Parts: sequence; structure tokens; C-alpha cells
Amino acid sequence: MQTTFRTVFISDVHLGTKACQAAHLLDFLTTIETDTLYLVGDIIDLQEMRRKAHFIDLHYRIVERILYMAKNGTQVIYIPGNHDAFFRQFTGQTLSGIEIRLNARHTTADGRHFHVSHGDEFDQMVKISPLMLAIGDRAHGAMLSLNQWINGVRRFIRLPYWSLAGYLKSHIGKAKEFIHRFETAALKSAKSKHLDGYICGHIHFASFLLKEGTLYCNDGDWVEHCTALTESKTGELNLLHWSEQPKHLATEPQDEQWQDNPLSRQPN
Repeated sequence: MQTTFRTVFISDVHLGTKACQAAHLLDFLTTIETDTLYLVGDIIDLQEMRRKAHFIDLHYRIVERILYMAKNGTQVIYIPGNHDAFFRQFTGQTLSGIEIRLNARHTTADGRHFHVSHGDEFDQMVKISPLMLAIGDRAHGAMLSLNQWINGVRRFIRLPYWSLAGYLKSHIGKAKEFIHRFETAALKSAKSKHLDGYICGHIHFASFLLKEGTLYCNDGDWVEHCTALTESKTGELNLLHWSEQPKHLATEPQDEQWQDNPLSRQPN
């Protein structure tokens, strides 16, 4: 699998919580080489840490790895999300080599322009359903605990990582409806800015969607799916899953008919 990139986008890491798949993320960050690393929000879950912090050694090692990358030639851009919104007050500053921005304009190697933001700005537009609130807030913790138990059993019997929450989001109608509304809002925003696409996270569901020439990219998360969005040296965008068995999930669509491919809705 390719491990050298022009750009890597990750979000929704939720350091400081038990749900964070820290071992997989640390392995990913120590394996790859990239010119630019975008941290697209909810990297440190300050919101959950106010209730109960779980900042173990692996989490410190991830922070150390990111600082090391910033010090050794990787441009690191941090766009805070709703769970680490505290850092938005430092917008425009560079802390330990990491640039803090409210959002960013990313130009790919092939000359396309993308708006990059966490994605929580669309919450009011899409009117989060009770189901998605349950998936996205406190009840989500119970689901992730069950997910950890299931994957503990799967590791014991030598099966690869599997996401319960991801499965539910892919198969429950209301969840799929919410994801579609979110994607539509992001695509409309990119179009209104006269851009080629929108890159975000927030909803913990990695996917591509091409509509009327505008490309939506969601880099997923590191609590449920262990996914990243990558840009090759030529500008091609791909989604990767990284756990016991790293794999390529999807390449950006070149044709709008591609949106009917199940990978655009269910990458993991």
C-alpha cells in the first residue's frame, strides 16, 4: 500500500477518550510520509474530558508524533472542531509548529480548490435527528463501548477490526437520510464559494460524493472507522482504512454515476 503522500487529512480522533483507536492511529502516523497533514477537528476531545479524561500514554505519543512531524518538515494545519472548539481562539497563530486555522483553502497538485473545515457548521442546517444525536453524543459512548468489546472478541479469534456504529449508520434509514442532508449542505457550500469541492469530517462517515462537478470528501474518524483521506503527488484523492489489515477503500469518483457504487456510502 502507498504510504507517501502529498497531503493527508484526518479528523475526529477524540484523544482523551476510551473510544480513540490510538494504537491504529499511531501506527498510521509513524508509517506514512506526507508534505502536509490536516487535522480537521475533534482531535482532542476537550468536551468529553470535562466529564471524564482518559489521556493514556498512547495518546501522548500521538501528540508527540504530530509535533515531531511539524518539526521535521511536514506542514501541520489544525482546524478545531466542536469538541476542541477551545483552540479556535488561537486562529491565525502557530503553536509548536502547528498552524491553527478556522478553515482552510486547499489546492491539490492538479490545481483543484477545496474548502476544508470540520463540518459542525452544518448542524443547524441539516437539523440533526434524535438518532444521530444519540449516535453523536452520550449514548454514542455506550455504542463505542460495545464496539470495543466486539472487537476485543474479534481480535481474540483473529478477525480484523469492524465498526458497529458504521454498520448502523449504513443500514438505518434515518441515519442515511441525515448523512445525505449533510453531504448536500457541504456540496452547496462549495458551489456557492465557486470551489471544486469540500473536505470535512464531523459525522464519522468517510465517503466521496460527486454532484454537478463538485466533489464532497469526508475523511471519517479514528473512533469507529480508522480512516484517512489522502492526496497523491499527482492530486488524486483516496480513502484509506488503517487497522490490523490496512486497506484502500475508495478512489475519488470521476463520473457522477460512481455515486451509486456502495463504497461511496459504505466505505468500511
